[in-house]
Amino acid sequence: MTDAARPPGRSASARRGTERGTGHGTVRGPGRRPGPTETREAILAAARDLFAEKGYDGASLRAIARSAEVDPALVHHFFGNKEGVFVEAMRFPLDPSRLVPRVLGAPRDRLGETMVRTFLEVWSDDERRAPILAMLRSAMTNEQAAVLLREFLTSALFGRAGEAHGIPMLRINAAAGQMIGVMILRYVLQVEPIASASSEELVELLSPVIQQYLA
Repeated sequence: MTDAARPPGRSASARRGTERGTGHGTVRGPGRRPGPTETREAILAAARDLFAEKGYDGASLRAIARSAEVDPALVHHFFGNKEGVFVEAMRFPLDPSRLVPRVLGAPRDRLGETMVRTFLEVWSDDERRAPILAMLRSAMTNEQAAVLLREFLTSALFGRAGEAHGIPMLRINAAAGQMIGVMILRYVLQVEPIASASSEELVELLSPVIQQYLA
């Protein structure tokens, strides 16, 4: 198309400036728009930075969208909610949207058993256990990893269960710490006979202890 045939009021250089995102802080290259994969990764990159800087509670979906230079609706579209963004951004193998409802729906007198069974189900899965162990190891030596793991456990996972059942956070943390300690003995240090005990044996052993924390 010649310049004479182009629509009035828009020169070739102006069009190239628009395509390259001039004035909006984003350079995309002539005629190229970001695809779904690029947009998704941009959101995750922004989320990682904000979660690392502000923690889980301090990073809002709008702030993540603003940092990624996208509409907040796109964040909802790709991830659903902040928990979804957090799980994907930090590569957490635990999705609170699937685990928390199980705990919230348990009768108060069976909360201990429900938590034990949920923990054992997650840890007994080889694919999910590996990244959990990696997170724990990272948290031991890296402050940023420790903050992110702590925010996730207290705000996104156990905190919600405690609020729903009216359980003080001290008791929730004690129950979680007990379970994490047992899982480390079982899968990391492989201390016998905990390492070779069946899941049902551990449920029977641990449920009353965890229930006492949560009562």
